[in-house]
Amino acid sequence: MQKILSYLSPQTYRADILSGITVALALVPEAIAFALVAQVDPIVGLYAAFMVSIITAVLSGRPGMISGATGALAVVMVSLVARYGVEYLFATVVLMGLIQLLVAFFRLGKFSRIIPYPVMLGFVNGLAVVIFLAQLPQFQSSTPEGHFGWIYGTWLEGSALFTMLLLVGITMAIIYFLPKITKVIPSSLAAIGGVTTAVLLFGIDTPTVRDMLTTGSMAAGLPTFHFPSVPFTLETLFIILPYAIVLAAIGLIESLMTLSLIDEMTDTRGKSDRECFAQGTANIVTGFFGGMGGCAMVGQSMININSGGRGRLSGIVAGVALLLFILFGSSIIERIPLAALIGVMFMVVIGTFAWSSLRLVGKIPGVDLIVLATVSIITVFKDLAIAVLVGIIMSSLAFAWKKASKIAARTWFDTEGGKHYELSGYLFFASTTNFSELFIPSEDPVEVYIDFKDARVLDHSGIEAINSLTVKYSNVGKKLHLYHLSEDCRRLLKNADKIIEVNLKEDPHYEVADDRLD
Repeated sequence: MQKILSYLSPQTYRADILSGITVALALVPEAIAFALVAQVDPIVGLYAAFMVSIITAVLSGRPGMISGATGALAVVMVSLVARYGVEYLFATVVLMGLIQLLVAFFRLGKFSRIIPYPVMLGFVNGLAVVIFLAQLPQFQSSTPEGHFGWIYGTWLEGSALFTMLLLVGITMAIIYFLPKITKVIPSSLAAIGGVTTAVLLFGIDTPTVRDMLTTGSMAAGLPTFHFPSVPFTLETLFIILPYAIVLAAIGLIESLMTLSLIDEMTDTRGKSDRECFAQGTANIVTGFFGGMGGCAMVGQSMININSGGRGRLSGIVAGVALLLFILFGSSIIERIPLAALIGVMFMVVIGTFAWSSLRLVGKIPGVDLIVLATVSIITVFKDLAIAVLVGIIMSSLAFAWKKASKIAARTWFDTEGGKHYELSGYLFFASTTNFSELFIPSEDPVEVYIDFKDARVLDHSGIEAINSLTVKYSNVGKKLHLYHLSEDCRRLLKNADKIIEVNLKEDPHYEVADDRLD
């Protein structure tokens, strides 16, 4: 009941509404820019931004997180659109959503928990750099070279550059200092409104949102439902399936890692499988209504959290406000200076980058620093999905190498001449060789005892190593006794069933974490 009342609190409503409006303003240039990167009309990005934002806000497993059209997805889409056209993109987005729903159905979102902390830091730092780099093209003058003219235009110079930097600096100063005076209005919203008003009142010549548009206006009507105009054949499926799989993976990885980041910032816990369901549903709907799809947005989520947005209402307001901008307020939004929005995003960069990671040199294992740096670099120069996968693989191999060297045995002889091995460490695929080298069956006495009380068998490779050892002792006529093995191990050791000594009071029974943790 208290949780329900907290969502109904007027104070919560006020913070969510104001932060939602702020996020909507920040979504406009991002959606347009990412649409141009994907070589589609800006309205395709704007439609995706408001639809994905509303649907994920309603269904999300992480209230307060903002989703929309993202650059990580746009860079994958561009080759598909260039070769096959935008209708194939819509079909791919629908299939991408279906794949994400399957991930939710099979409850695979929980695997986001295996992401090591150095990978998370690398992700955060890499995304901060990506957000920063995404703002640099806006310091260029547009040229009449189509969609890519904005990206490859000439850099601003002289008074134009000075004006741009001055307005960016003023925006950042307002965002930094205003909360120290009052928190009645989100500082980002106040900064955008204040700088825009100053530019209009004094007639300052500086690039605006309108300068990003290839059509001259972002005004449009409501999106309409239609099936993607593609042949419903196996050939089409083979074309779009690889793109859909990559987009689904990138979208879920970025969303789940953003979810974890917000969990840490707010000291709460989101639901990963529910978030997978929300992302999948949003992309299916977006694909059928002419949008380019999307996923969680780190920058806009940080703006929302820092502006006080904690509930679902903030994401809903952001999507609805963006729709209203498209339908009725385009002429106003188009006059917002890009400098104001750049200033907001620069503050997001400063708040997102894990500056504490720079002080970790010499304080954490070297392999963790390598993983952190590698993930950051790959995130910037390649894409998030590959960066996270590489980071997880590197961390896993480092962990396996470390644990493989920890398997050891203390030996002693009893009064009857039997030899006892008291194992410690972990027995799994990486340590089976070290485990086998601990024993020399031909030199051991007839009675040999192996105690697993301080050891753990982690996988099938470990079980097979024990299995192989029992065969070696049996072949030389020695009797092997195994103690303190778990019930699962005893059941799987097919060759050792007659020689295992079971202590019912001391043998452990290991419980496995179930899906109720999610």
